[in-house]
This record gives sequence, C-alpha cells and structure tokens, in this order.
Amino acid sequence: MTDTAALAPHLHNVLVDVDIPELPNHYHGKVRDNYDLPDGRRIIIASDRLSAFDINLTAIPFKGQVLTQTARFWFEKTADIIANHVIDYPDPNVVVCKRLTILPVEVVVRDYLAGTTSTSILSMYKAGKREMYGHSFPEGLRPNEKLPQTIITPTTKAAIGDHDTPLSPDEIVSGGILPAAQWEQVQAAALALFARGREIADRHGLILVDTKYEFGVDENGTVFLADEIHTPDSSRYWIKDSYAARFAAGERPESFDKDFVRTWVSERCDPYNDPIPAIPDELVLNTARVYITAYEMITGQRFTLPDQPVPVLERIRANLAAYF
Repeated sequence: MTDTAALAPHLHNVLVDVDIPELPNHYHGKVRDNYDLPDGRRIIIASDRLSAFDINLTAIPFKGQVLTQTARFWFEKTADIIANHVIDYPDPNVVVCKRLTILPVEVVVRDYLAGTTSTSILSMYKAGKREMYGHSFPEGLRPNEKLPQTIITPTTKAAIGDHDTPLSPDEIVSGGILPAAQWEQVQAAALALFARGREIADRHGLILVDTKYEFGVDENGTVFLADEIHTPDSSRYWIKDSYAARFAAGERPESFDKDFVRTWVSERCDPYNDPIPAIPDELVLNTARVYITAYEMITGQRFTLPDQPVPVLERIRANLAAYF
C-alpha cells in the first residue's frame, strides 16, 4: 500500500490548469477539461482539482489518474448493462469518447442515509424534512443507516459556482426536463449499474453507499452512460468490515470519498459563505493516499508510482500529439 512518504516527491506535480492550445473547443469544468474535435469525438482530461461545496478546494497528486482508471475499470465491468461513451485511453488521465448531449439531470442513487452537502438526504433529514426527492422517509433513522430500499434522488445539473437543485421523478417528467420513456430508461439503467457496483464492491470488502451517474444522447437519441462511474469523486464507499461496529457506536464509517477533505474544511468554516483555509500538505498527501488505496481496493490492481515526477501536463501533451 502506498504511504505518504512515497507520495511526498509528487506533492506539487499536480494537474490544475489544462491548457492545450493545439486542441480545439476547450471547455473548463469543475474537475475535467474537454476538447471537442471536428469529427464528433471529445477528449476529456481529468485534472487533479478537488471540487466540493461548488468550488475547487485544492489539487491532489494522481487524483485525475485514479479517477480515469477507476472509471475505466467500471465502464468495462458494466458495458453489458448500457453502452458508454468510451473510444480510447491515450493517457492515464485522458479518455477519448463519443461526444454526447448530456441530459440535464444528475442521477444520484443512494442506499444509506448519508452525506454532508446541502442536497444530501442526511443534511435534509437532520433539518427535519421527511419528504425529499419524491420519497417519504420514516422517523427514527440514524445517520449512516441503511435505507429501507435503494432510491434515486435526482438533481439539476448546476453551472460552475451554482448549487444543484433537488428534483422528484414527477418533476422531471411533468416539468418537461426528460420525456417519460427516456426517464424510465435512465432510472432502470442507474439502478442496474448501482446493483452491479454494490455487488463487486461487496466482494472487495467495500460498501457502495451512493453514487452519481450522468447520461447523454447521441445524434440518434440513443442513451449512453457518460462522464465517470463509481469513482471516489462520484461515489461514497465505506469499509465493510468496520461499518457495523462504527454505526452501533454512532461513529463515522471509514470511507474513501472526498468527505476526507470536506470534513476538515466544514469543521473550520462555513464553506458556502466563508473564505476556505489553506489545505495542509499533510492532508493533501493523505487524500492522495486515500484515492490510490481506493483504486487498489476497487480494482484489485496495484497503482505504480513513476520513478521520477514527470510533469503531468507535459506527459499528456506528448500522448495527445497525434490529435493536434
């Protein structure tokens, strides 16, 4: 298992800005940068930016590589459920994919009463809400408790800096956001993907707590799975062996998600209104270790550190030269 001492030489070798002038049609997202090629392909480069509370908090070494390679594992494990957008992987941080029109709904699937953001069901439940996302929640649920059944809690796709807005399934159809048939297809795919993820995670000693999916359509209206799947950025994982004891004691479950940084920030300020304090180097390195450990546990593959910290953008540019 990778330790923080081994990661220390790579602390400042992070991919924050992804500016490649030779590639056309640049779009800068929260975590990923996209370039749209004239032939209908899209190049998606996963940066090392860590986004939470609707802002970028810091940059984590190897985070973009972990996200891309973890998503690759899951795209390959779920291709029989629904087609995905992947065409090629020319670099550890890069996927070349089919350009899609992304549906304007983020589909969040949940198995537990958990979360820290303003749209999480735990935050809303603590505030006294019992009707959320079109679902009724019983009284007496405890933080991090298993829900009576798996649920979908969709939200709008917010622009950078804005907040996602909770939706109910009825609002998606009645509001004309998606046609009824398409929403039914998306819901069925999301639940099947989550079931597959939960099964594989369980075999690897993990609990898949909740996750976010994004879907898009091509020029023929065919629905594809897009963005990422079951990564530490889009999903919450807990360690299965310690969950029961920690839940019984009212303790926070051991996790692999970015609550590791979120918790540190939220303990020191109101992240939606106050300036964010500088993230300590030790926390950055520990977070990198968490991401790498998550990759290794989820995939069963070893994450190998490079002998020398080659600048990430330099390596990506070399691997994408054929697209210039």
